[in-house]
Amino acid sequence: MAAFCGQAFAQATSVGPGEGAVNIVAWPGYIERGETDKAYDWVTDFEKATGCKVSVKTAATSDEMVTLMNQGGFDLVTASGDASLRLVAGKKVVPIDTALVPSWSTLDDRLKDGAWFTVDGQHYGTPYQWGPNVLMYNTNVFKEAPKSWSVVFEKQDFPDGKPNAGRVQAYDGPIYIADAATYLMATKPELGIKDPYELNENQYSAVLELLKGQRQLVGRYWHDAAVQVDDFKTEGVVASSSWPFQVNTLQADKQPIASTVPDEGATGWADTTMLAADAAHPNCAYLWMEHSLSPKVQGDVAAWFGSVPVVPAACKGNALLGDGGCATNGFDNFSKIHFWKTPVAKCASQGTCVPYSRWVTDYIAVMGG
Repeated sequence: MAAFCGQAFAQATSVGPGEGAVNIVAWPGYIERGETDKAYDWVTDFEKATGCKVSVKTAATSDEMVTLMNQGGFDLVTASGDASLRLVAGKKVVPIDTALVPSWSTLDDRLKDGAWFTVDGQHYGTPYQWGPNVLMYNTNVFKEAPKSWSVVFEKQDFPDGKPNAGRVQAYDGPIYIADAATYLMATKPELGIKDPYELNENQYSAVLELLKGQRQLVGRYWHDAAVQVDDFKTEGVVASSSWPFQVNTLQADKQPIASTVPDEGATGWADTTMLAADAAHPNCAYLWMEHSLSPKVQGDVAAWFGSVPVVPAACKGNALLGDGGCATNGFDNFSKIHFWKTPVAKCASQGTCVPYSRWVTDYIAVMGG
């Protein structure tokens, strides 16, 4: 099995012995070994049981993940929907044999055939976690949760009487264009936006204008979760798009922080543990994919990150997540989230759309002023 090729696993009935290591590209907070908090450790037991030493390289954006996978040297990547199909198209990942992942049958049916990792009926990995991109805010400034994303997109005074300029952040990633599109989809229906990842030239132009205006308000474009946490603690930032991970981190530090999904809805991510085409440790990779789907691991990750498990059984009986954790993290909001996906030129909603390559160059220009 160590002499890996795609056909080898297709014909196999079981996974062979681990090769002693597995190298993973992951989002911050996704793979913990108890170094930050001893209660959160889903690596140590795996290493003891399999002999596979886990090494993790964190990436702050999907573009960074794609770059790392293009460079090679990794077995797995926890890719979001705006990276996964790029990795498939670039032949950097390969289909898996779901029969070699016994816990596949326990997956949430809403995720099993997700368009962000299923191509021509083949599954390029196992689902890992999902969740929304939330609006994080300071509760000393906002006594009630903001009802609209306008607090970060439109010039205004906040409830404390001070302007929002310099006190808000936006995500440092081209996929954030979809956040602006989601806002305009609700507030300017005359634009006719049906899908925030499928924008014609007119819609795209309107979204860019909104983002150019936002540039005057943004104190910093964030991509490092730890830096954003510090900015909310020490730099006077009071509102921003964020991940539940930062919200949990700040609340654990007793900071006046909360989050919400405003009336316009939200973008979100459904992440997949994908197998590298040139994986040096395919057996350990398959063993990790199976381990990652255990209800204990799924519940622990969800509790730590603020995400939603892909295995519904994790929603009950997990000491860290609690029986109400899945509901709190948005288990029932699946249909309200516009999950990240890579914008393409030929799109379903209106035939021709602005492709991701334009999103990249134009958003860099927006951030540069």
